[in-house]
Amino acid sequence: MPPWPSVYELTVGAVTDFFDTLGIGSFATTASLFKLRSVVPDRLIPGTLNVGHALPTLAQALIYIAIVRVERPTLVAMLGAAMVGAWLGAGVVARWPKRAIQVGMGLALLGAALLMLAQQMGLLPHGSEALGLHGRRLAAGLAGNCLLGALMTLGIGLYAPCMILVSLLGMNPTAAFPIMMGSCACLMPVASARFILRRAYCPSAALGLTLGGLPAVLVAAWVVRSLPLQGVRWLVIAVVGYASGAMLRSAMRGD
Repeated sequence: MPPWPSVYELTVGAVTDFFDTLGIGSFATTASLFKLRSVVPDRLIPGTLNVGHALPTLAQALIYIAIVRVERPTLVAMLGAAMVGAWLGAGVVARWPKRAIQVGMGLALLGAALLMLAQQMGLLPHGSEALGLHGRRLAAGLAGNCLLGALMTLGIGLYAPCMILVSLLGMNPTAAFPIMMGSCACLMPVASARFILRRAYCPSAALGLTLGGLPAVLVAAWVVRSLPLQGVRWLVIAVVGYASGAMLRSAMRGD
């Protein structure tokens, strides 16, 4: 049994998975909160995110697959592509030294902050009404989601990039919810297995994310109907930007 998680680790799990269920994403925010308090060594953050958020994300995926319409062949193919990317990516990231993780995560967090900023400012496409992909668009979607699955193992969240991907390909952005949450639910156990085998994660923090996150997902899905998310998203952008800078500074200093 891993050491029992601290109150802070449980709280991080609850807060990040609550907002994750609303589509904000949990990886960038969790990495930021871990870095803020130096809860998890930088080298172990990617593995801890994948292991700890796996079960809460599975709960989210089941909820959204049940309530949001999307063509099943497109959904299944996109989930499979994400799993392949995660398997390949985790095998690489689990072997990286601390400085490579710090640089990679710092750049990934910076990219996530810029994507969220672009969303907030209305600079990204809004998609159309299609509920599935076919032909060349499906092939492009599979390639894109495979890449996003690989990047997920580095600690960059899949939600915002996946929503942008399906919108660029002409799908209804609402249909992105079962795709992005289902992708994460499928790829995270795959990636987690490789991180666990290499012991490249923090057990107590991962358990805190799971135990704190599961009830928070249910609260977010069934109780909360309206929330001033605009203000929350600006706060998330600021926090993620701070974490990106802190991670890159640590890499430069050799901390």
